[in-house]
Amino acid sequence: MDQNQHYRRILIVEDEPYVQRTLERVIRRIDNGYSIIADNGEAARKILEAESCDLMLCDINLPGESGLELIQYVHDIYPDMAVIVITGIEDPEMADKTIALGSYGYVVKPFKTTELIINITNALRRQKLEIENRKSWNQMQEIVDKRTKQLATALNGAINALARTLESRDPYTAGHQFRVAALAGAVATQIGMPDDAIMGIRMSSMIHDLGKIGIPAELLSKPSRLSDIEFALIKTHPKVGYSILKDFEFPWPVADIVHQHHEKMNGSGYPLGINSDSILLEARILCVADVIEAMASHRPYRPALGLDIAMEEINNKSGVLFDPDVVDACNTLHKANDLFTMLNQA
Repeated sequence: MDQNQHYRRILIVEDEPYVQRTLERVIRRIDNGYSIIADNGEAARKILEAESCDLMLCDINLPGESGLELIQYVHDIYPDMAVIVITGIEDPEMADKTIALGSYGYVVKPFKTTELIINITNALRRQKLEIENRKSWNQMQEIVDKRTKQLATALNGAINALARTLESRDPYTAGHQFRVAALAGAVATQIGMPDDAIMGIRMSSMIHDLGKIGIPAELLSKPSRLSDIEFALIKTHPKVGYSILKDFEFPWPVADIVHQHHEKMNGSGYPLGINSDSILLEARILCVADVIEAMASHRPYRPALGLDIAMEEINNKSGVLFDPDVVDACNTLHKANDLFTMLNQA
């Protein structure tokens, strides 16, 4: 074996011997995978202190410390480590809770070997992508710091390239982020925001779905209705995007805009559940632009609904889900036929 070849170190935290043996057999089918077993949270912590692991397969019901507590610990102390929950609890709320804590997947016992292999493979792929993405952003930040005079050009180019890379994973929504950026910028202009803020909202809109880099492409383009667990995974993308962007010093609150772009005026949005003026104006604009573009465009699970239907939706829910001032600005642009032009040219 090549000494430079990387082994997939997978920590199994499970107290049932039969399940331990089953998981070991599955891991042996993963390329360069080998397993380390802990039957409780305390043992798992000791293993992690002694050596690094790529992935943890963790039960929820453990003797002593619960799996939820262990997942939170791993998320806080070992942020580059992937986690998949293996449990007998078939509960969408519990799945949502574990995903909110940072887990990459939720597999219910008794599981199928193929299902688990797919989950492990996707988790390891997502982990690699997130680590590489952070490295790429760090490299970009160093360049920007050294070349402040080229900040606008370099940042705009990097964000455009990143947006293109993200959308190449999902041909069904190619162009989505660019069209949303055009809409959001036009609305911000109509409202009267200063030029610098308009540039910020355009940049944020270009990468507002950055968090979807960690979601399997087949889930993004699934042609049928998502299950509760699948939708819970999709709903993590604003938080994942925020976690990637929060440590970078943009001239605008890009990380917070991305984090809040699915929040609603009445507090029914996600992932924060904030409302009204607690939501950044830029995020309120991005939210409406995102809805209009999504409804007016084709999706794998439905044909395009059209711009008129999209406008009817935001008007019906103005003041409830959407900022009334933003909706009014969209109406003005729609009357001037500007929205139609942007959706077809961006």
